Amino acid sequence: MLIGREREQERLGELLERARAGRSGAVVVRGEAGIGKTALLAGLAAQAEARGVRLVRGLGIESEAELPFSGLHLMLHPFAARFDALPGQQATALRSVFGLAEAPVHDRFLVGAATLTLLSELAEDGPLLCLVDDAQWLDRSSSDALFFAARRIVADPVAMVFAVRDTARPFLVPGIDELRLGGLDRARAADLVAACAPQLTVPLRERLLDEAGGNPLALIELAAAAGAEEGAGRLAGPLRVGGRVEDAFRAQLGELPEATRLLLLLVAADGTAGLPAILRAAEPFGAGAADLGPAESARLVVVSGDEVRFRHPLIRAVTYQDAPHHRRIAAHDALARVLTGGEHADRRAWHLAAAAVGPDEKVAAGLERVARRASHLGGTAAVADAYERAARLSTEREGRARRIVSAARAAYDAGQPGRATRLAVEAASLTREPGVAAEAAFVRAQVAYERDSPAADAALALEGATLVTGTDPERAVSMLTEAVWAARDAGAHDLVRRAVEQFGLVRLPPGSPVAPVARALEAYGRLVEGDADAAVPPMRELVDAALAGQVPDFVNRIIAGFMGMLVADDDAAVAVLEALAADVRGQGALGWLPYVLEPLAIARVLRGDFGAAEADLAEATSLASDIGMDMQVTALTCISVRLDAVAGDEARCRERAGDVLGHAAVHPTNTALASWGLGLLDLARGRSGAAVERLGAVCGGPARHDVLLRAVPDHVEAAVRGGRPDLAHAHLPVFEAWARRTGGPAATALLLRCHALLGEDAEAGEQYEAALSLSREARRGYDAARTRLVYGEWLRRRRRRTEARDQLSLAGDAFARLGAPRWAERARAELGVLGDRPVAEPRHADPLLRLTPQELQVVRLAAAGHSNREIGARLYLSPRTVAHHLYRAFPKIGVTRRAELARLDLSRPGGLSDG
Repeated sequence: MLIGREREQERLGELLERARAGRSGAVVVRGEAGIGKTALLAGLAAQAEARGVRLVRGLGIESEAELPFSGLHLMLHPFAARFDALPGQQATALRSVFGLAEAPVHDRFLVGAATLTLLSELAEDGPLLCLVDDAQWLDRSSSDALFFAARRIVADPVAMVFAVRDTARPFLVPGIDELRLGGLDRARAADLVAACAPQLTVPLRERLLDEAGGNPLALIELAAAAGAEEGAGRLAGPLRVGGRVEDAFRAQLGELPEATRLLLLLVAADGTAGLPAILRAAEPFGAGAADLGPAESARLVVVSGDEVRFRHPLIRAVTYQDAPHHRRIAAHDALARVLTGGEHADRRAWHLAAAAVGPDEKVAAGLERVARRASHLGGTAAVADAYERAARLSTEREGRARRIVSAARAAYDAGQPGRATRLAVEAASLTREPGVAAEAAFVRAQVAYERDSPAADAALALEGATLVTGTDPERAVSMLTEAVWAARDAGAHDLVRRAVEQFGLVRLPPGSPVAPVARALEAYGRLVEGDADAAVPPMRELVDAALAGQVPDFVNRIIAGFMGMLVADDDAAVAVLEALAADVRGQGALGWLPYVLEPLAIARVLRGDFGAAEADLAEATSLASDIGMDMQVTALTCISVRLDAVAGDEARCRERAGDVLGHAAVHPTNTALASWGLGLLDLARGRSGAAVERLGAVCGGPARHDVLLRAVPDHVEAAVRGGRPDLAHAHLPVFEAWARRTGGPAATALLLRCHALLGEDAEAGEQYEAALSLSREARRGYDAARTRLVYGEWLRRRRRRTEARDQLSLAGDAFARLGAPRWAERARAELGVLGDRPVAEPRHADPLLRLTPQELQVVRLAAAGHSNREIGARLYLSPRTVAHHLYRAFPKIGVTRRAELARLDLSRPGGLSDG
């Protein structure tokens, strides 16, 4: 046992035992330099080996931080033979980033999914412990992959432990448990000093304890130094612990021969060069292998075969930082000279950059090639690093601006918004080239969406588009697309109008694939102005083009999905977005999936397919959380409020709404979905006055001409039930114009329901019947049930008891099947007024409603014939986690074998007919 770390060792031991029992877990061990993180990992490794747990080690190396996937390669390249067991896209991604194949990696998160699957595959041989020391020095691509795997591994016998040193720049790892190490208490610190230097005098030991602050490495190193020199001046001065430890190492290094210090500097400058390369680099300086001896004797380095490593990372830091500037330049230059061959091209380029003493276009061009290679591999953070360093070495102003804006784009893609903005502003200040300035504005716009507001995004995107409207019209359309959609989210109609006017100035070449997008977005501007007649045909054209596979990229296909809802063709929207989701999964473009699943979930909600919508939202929210898409999590939560309202879960509905409605000032379109959900909850609970007020605000708000048009029928119902039919007419004309122009059966059915609620007796019954007929034609079980409910209430008031009972019974059963218990209660209450005995439980509850969203996804894919491995590849889960979900799902739905899933009807909302 380590002295004073019994509690921490016990916690890590429990993590190891959970892995041995088949349950995954991950923890970040965090603390200052020298606090004992490495020692804890070493103790856990010994414990694992004693218990037959397989060990996989990783290490962050500061000098490798610019090389994409270098940390992951160091950790997982011994298992390259197992890549064949991975799904195709994932296997290709790992081979590419490890230099074993030439194929582009389309998404930086795909490598994380591959890492997850590989660890699961390795765990098939037995429990696995992954230890990563100095994780703060991992290259960003590697840390993204490893932390993604750590967050999503669930039911595999895998434990992952990351040691993270506190540095000036915080290294945050949200979503993973943390174990923080503090200093040892005085008694245990005294035990450690006594074990290391029992000869110290009491006064010297007490002073050491006073000043070491319980830091174990400070206690060990300074006790040894104090014992050797009898404490002469070693502990003088109020130095911080890290400084004292570094001073101890600095003193040891200062006693080494110059040739030894030179060799150590070369090792510090490139931690993975290997001993042969280090020795070749040292030859011009007259140093050789024998000169490592004094460093080994002083226990500063460990030499094993062709590997040289420092005993502690602080020794590397002191070795490099204390070397004179000219010696560091000479070391990098020497390493660049010996690292020849294509496999060393990137490291050589970085060494040349470190050796440069001023602008050097040749070195800058070499780093630009590094950036392009990193981009090919999806290593966006490394791309940003390489482009930025290349810019600093550029000899010409416009070349520097071009490279800086490329760095800004890569920084944005890497999830570094502050850096992206800083670089984009710098690039704009350097250039007179419109294309570079436009790209700088576009980067700033996309950052502004999350850091400031969608309106700020729209204004900046408009600025960028204006710069290239005449010279690069397709790029201008891309920026105007951003402007319109950001302005939509902001409810900023003036910005939508300005973007539409700018579209009118764009002259696209004949046959441009973005022409339907441009026309549809111009048409959206007409819809915002309330002109459905002019808006619907061009929007419909884009939907049709997407259905025909003629819309070129992900962004525009997402917009086509939204347009499907805006032309009242929710089935087309689902078809477009399901196809896009399949393509995104097929290409491994993991980062796009939350953006695709958001409108897909909305379309499913509009169709009444609540279970599938909840599954989409659960997957999208999990992914967005895991990859740091905070604003997207908020947008998804707004939709979840609507589902909570349908489910009648008031506590969760209001809790989620409270989490997101604070964003209403800057994101009114998204948060209006949450307000719609709260209004529906009030309506289902019979609180008509509250429902009228809330739904009226939604229908009259800035998002009133968007998907929120569909809230008008709910507002009409609330107003009628609340005895305020005058308010029901406030927003109905706009909805009526839209519904008549779109002509879809679902929208027409809702319009007929509104007219029936407001109509005369002679017409209302016919309108209810026509609405029901169209809802059945459109396969809208929830809308049909809502219409049956108000129709049944209407029939009861007219004493048509038998007809009322039929409609209310069908409505109650449908609500029960669809998982809408508050609406079912309303139907049962109406039946009670008719004298029917109320039933306490739904008569036909769908067993699929007992499943969690993830279980429902897995069951649906399993029923379609997909294997656990195929399901895992689609959902970015390990195959064992898929099996875990099936094991939990089967008893809930009354099946015992996979083959029995075929008897379930999973093709419709709720899995059953709508009656």
